[in-house]
Amino acid sequence: MAEQEERRTRERSEIEARVAAFRATQEKFRQEREEYFVSTLENARKVERPSFWP
Repeated sequence: MAEQEERRTRERSEIEARVAAFRATQEKFRQEREEYFVSTLENARKVERPSFWP
C-alpha cells in the first residue's frame, strides 16, 4: 500500500512538473508574440505613407 502511494506521489509530481514546464513555455510564446506585435506596429508607424493628394 505504501509503495502504491509513493508511486502515485511520484507520478503526480512528474505531472505537476510537466504542467509547469508547459505553462512556462506558453508564457514565453505569449511574451514573444506581444514583443513581435509591438515592434511590428512601431515599424509600421515609422514608414512614410505616400500622399494621394497632390
